[in-house]
Order: sequence, then structure tokens, then C-alpha cells
Amino acid sequence: MIKWASISGLVICLSLVMSPVLAQAEGGLKVLETSVDVEFPSKLSFSLTVGSDVDITDIRLHYAVDRTSFAEVTSEVYIEFEAATTVEAEWTWDMRKTGGLPPGSSVEYWWTARDASGGRLETAPVEVEFDDTRYSWKSLTSGEVTLYWYDGDLSFARELMESVEQALARLAEDTGAYLSEAVRIYIYANSLELRGAMVFPQEWTGGVAFTRYSTLAIGIGPQNLAWGKRAITHELTHLVIHQMTLNPYGGLPTWLDEGLAMYNEGPLDSQFKSYLKRAISEDGLISVRSLSSPFSAYAEQSYLSYAESYSLVEFLISNYGQGKMLELLNTFREGSTYDGALTEVYGFDMDGLNELWRDYIIRQYEEAGAESADRSLLVRVVGVT
Repeated sequence: MIKWASISGLVICLSLVMSPVLAQAEGGLKVLETSVDVEFPSKLSFSLTVGSDVDITDIRLHYAVDRTSFAEVTSEVYIEFEAATTVEAEWTWDMRKTGGLPPGSSVEYWWTARDASGGRLETAPVEVEFDDTRYSWKSLTSGEVTLYWYDGDLSFARELMESVEQALARLAEDTGAYLSEAVRIYIYANSLELRGAMVFPQEWTGGVAFTRYSTLAIGIGPQNLAWGKRAITHELTHLVIHQMTLNPYGGLPTWLDEGLAMYNEGPLDSQFKSYLKRAISEDGLISVRSLSSPFSAYAEQSYLSYAESYSLVEFLISNYGQGKMLELLNTFREGSTYDGALTEVYGFDMDGLNELWRDYIIRQYEEAGAESADRSLLVRVVGVT
């Protein structure tokens, strides 16, 4: 069932002033005022005013971000101040120094304080939403996916959601992978406005997957819908695969992660095919072991890396089937090494895969070239008659 709603966002800075609610207080300590200011995407500013019958000697802010983790992680900030019976404490989380959070993130925080008599105070935890309130968001929900957008009509959002549903169905059919947690997708009107929602954007950024937050942010306008559908499919695949394989020991080889995302987009684009053809003709294919690391920053090497990754996944799925791919993902979820997972599931390590795949891809493109030559000859012969 698809659900639609409208969400208004009218201000950039959201200030929340809380009444003094205590979880625990000892002695004369009491909260006079507490608040938090949200400035998306760069700042969260916390403040507390606390009083006591004697000097206050210690104040600390504690906060935790809601994200996928294998352990509860709480950050603690020690506030510096001069001891007094009334203290105003402030601290700003400047994300321009530490890295940002995606829209829709949630942060829980609380304060503790002590005074000279040994009294202790702890405020009740408060949850604050870190939202991008610069735009009037509308939402559309289907299953585990909620899509947020502000530019374009409802049919635009429905078309994107249809691509999401198709992408999830294809991925399940080809690999057995599926969403295990709800996902949020934020559609910005263009890449410029998307980059305005990020702390450290690259000038070429068009979409980003925040895998630990199950959140996507992509710049898609009605005028670039075709590109947007492929971009959503690519980034959504990363989220699903991340959920399927998350473990505290290790991740996926880059070629598998990117290859699955490329493969789920559909047939390989002709531009990527041309890089594969050239690499085969010049004996310049990158090894599987090298593709397990982050891809090159050089454009041509990067394009070839993506093209090879697609081809590697195509080779594994077409020759060994969906069941083996699902088994591979589950093996990685157990924390297996790259070589160990491949050997357990397929009976060969990365070097063995490299040898088998090279034979496959070279033969594939040689056969394609021969067929093209035959068609060209036939055209010439027909032309003569």
C-alpha cells in the first residue's frame, strides 16, 4: 500500500526549549532551563541552565546518534565553567569539523551535573530530529520505503517509487537480498540543492547512500527522471546489500558491492562497454584482487573498474545462479574474508575467479566482435546485389 502525505518545513533553524524534567536529582540541584537549536546541516547547539544551594562543580552533556551499530555508543562532553550556584552551560556540535548527518537523523541527549555537596542531577533523555527544514517536504510510502520530495507533482514521486519497487524485486530475484529495515529516500530538486544538504560535498555528487542510517539523498528533478531512476536503483542496492551483510568483522570487496549496484540498474551502458572492449584489446584488465580495494580516482580507471565489477557479478549470477549469490552474501555476513567466502561458496578464491572471469569476458567480447563482423559482411554482400 502506498501512502502519501505533505510535510511543511518553514524554518532553517529549529529551537526547542524543554521544561525542566529530571530523571534523577539529589541535593539542591535543579534544572532551570534546557534547549537545543538545530541548524541543518552544520550544527546542533545544546544549552542548560542549572542551579543549586551550593557551587555547581561538574556538568556534562551525553548524546547518542540513532544509527546501525554493534554496540551502544554514547558521546560525553565535559563542559568547562567557573563554579557558581547558577551556571549556564552551552556546547555546539559543529559538524563542519566532524562530518555531518543525513536528513531525518535522530539524536538523543541528556545532561548530568554535580555540586560541591555531592548532589547529582540527571535529566531525562530527549530525542531531537535533525531535519532539513529548508523545504516543504511531501512523502510517499510503499512497504519499507518512504520517499520524501518537494519539487514535482505526485505522479513524479509515484514514478520514482515504481522504480524503487522494481529495483527491490529485481535484486531479490537475482540475489535473494531484501530490505530488513525501513529506508528513507530524500529527493532534492537538483544536485546543487543536494550538496547544500551536505557538510563536505564533492562538486560531482549527485547522490549518496548513508548506509548506517538507511537513508538515501539524491538530486533528481522532473527533467532528469531517467537518470534519477538508475541513480535510485544503484544507491538503494547499496543499502540493501549493506543490511544483508553487515557484521562487526569486515565488509565486501568493492567489486561485489559496486557490481551488484551496477547489475541491478539493468544492461551495461555502452560507455562502460567501450572501456571493457579497450581493456581487453590492450590486455589492460584490472585484476579481481585489485578491484577489491577502493577504485582509482582517475576517471578512465574508475569507469573500467565499474564496468569490470558489473561483468564479474554478471558472470557469477549467470553461471552459478541466485542461490550461490545469496549464499555468498550470507557468508560475508558471518565476517568471512574475501578469499574465504569465495572458496566456501564457489570453490575458488579471488585469483581463481580472476582466471575464470577473464576467459569468460574475453570470449564474450570476441564472439560479439565476430557476430558484428558477420553482420557487416552480410550488409556489404547485400549491397552489391
